[in-house]
Amino acid sequence: MSGGVDSSVTAWLLKQQGYEVIGLFMKNWEDDDNDEYCSTRQDLLDAASVADLIGVEFEYVNFAAEYKDRVFADFLREYSAGRTPNPDVLCNAEIKFKAFLDHAMTLGAEHIATGHYARVRAVDAPHGRRFQLLKALDASKDQSYFLHRLNQAQLARTLFPLGELHKTEVRRIAHEIGLHNAAKKDSTGICFIGERPFREFLNRYLPTAPGPMLTPQGQRVGQHHGLAFYTLGQRKGLGIGGVKGQQRDDGTADAWYTARKDLENNTLYVVQGHDHPWLLSQQLQAQDVSWIDGQAPAAGGYGAKTRYRQADAACRLALCEAGFQLTFAQPQWAVTPGQSAVLYDGDVCLGGGIII
Repeated sequence: MSGGVDSSVTAWLLKQQGYEVIGLFMKNWEDDDNDEYCSTRQDLLDAASVADLIGVEFEYVNFAAEYKDRVFADFLREYSAGRTPNPDVLCNAEIKFKAFLDHAMTLGAEHIATGHYARVRAVDAPHGRRFQLLKALDASKDQSYFLHRLNQAQLARTLFPLGELHKTEVRRIAHEIGLHNAAKKDSTGICFIGERPFREFLNRYLPTAPGPMLTPQGQRVGQHHGLAFYTLGQRKGLGIGGVKGQQRDDGTADAWYTARKDLENNTLYVVQGHDHPWLLSQQLQAQDVSWIDGQAPAAGGYGAKTRYRQADAACRLALCEAGFQLTFAQPQWAVTPGQSAVLYDGDVCLGGGIII
């Protein structure tokens, strides 16, 4: 229970269904949880208040050490290498569905449940009963992308009560049962960054290494603060809005976007225009692969997401020794190394890998 409306309604629904429910609040970050950007204390109070209202046991557990070792260390390594990781994916695989699951099992629990918008379905297969991860019914809230590294053992123990509901229904239930957090704003970003300026946060842990900001033609248009602080497709924060360049018919200039990183020469390449060729990719390679069924799907046609909140893009999967390759029917925008490429067969999430 995070203190938010989703996990609160999840706990209430499970109790209504006859489960013996224990609410568990996870603390995953300690370095600066007393500053203006971290809401851990208020979230804990909200979760405890909800548990008391709906009548379930409540526990507090600290996974900060595990988070730092398993998630944050990888986060820093990836940014240092010029990639843009997605720590929420790793947090789910390593903390919420491993450290938390292990802890719940020591308490004698049969299942864990979270407020994620996704579904689990058990199916009979030739090699025994298998568990599928499905998209949520509320497509606008579906979080299967962040859960694609879960395995059979984890899914077998997991319940997602909100997968069959729309967010509007969840908030309606929260209001009906009198939860004080019924209108609480959804959390955004990752817990240890919150709403704080990202560059300021990252600069605490990674050194700045300024270098040239060039166009594809080699024209210098600015200076970057360090390649780790930029992601492909980034538009804001480049500091080159006043530089002359390609003009539209109405006399205004196209926006600038981060397009490539040259780590060897510490150079950041920027382009003008949302649809510049350097921002479009017909193919991608992925490694560090995780398949939900435990084995790779057959090569062929599927849908894929290269970032959260995008529609599935039609593609063809080709397997290789190090991972897989996707070839898209239409070029994809700002395919970013370090992010996850997640594969779907209709509503079924098959797994994915890290874009290289």
